[in-house]
Amino acid sequence: MSSANLMFKKALAITALVASNLLVAVEGDAAKGKAKSMICASCHGKDGVGVLPTYPNLAGQKAAYTEMQLRAFRDGQRKNMVMTPMAKPLSDQDILNLAAYYESLPAKK
Repeated sequence: MSSANLMFKKALAITALVASNLLVAVEGDAAKGKAKSMICASCHGKDGVGVLPTYPNLAGQKAAYTEMQLRAFRDGQRKNMVMTPMAKPLSDQDILNLAAYYESLPAKK
């Protein structure tokens, strides 16, 4: 396979990934995400602000980014002692809903 052909295939794959991530906000249901977020609140706070400096704030985070990270934890592409088991039982729709919910919250510093 030529390098130009390989670069084209990589560019096509990246374009497809970006396009699929743009649909997250449309597909997620923030109200359902809020209901599902209760377990997240023990670390990330009920308002999406981490309860300790080592826990990231999720409030105002772009839905596409949150979705990508939750899928990576769930699917084993990203490993963390806490997040991997938390994300493992999440369905695709749960992830979309959580991502929409956290994006809907006002960002906090």
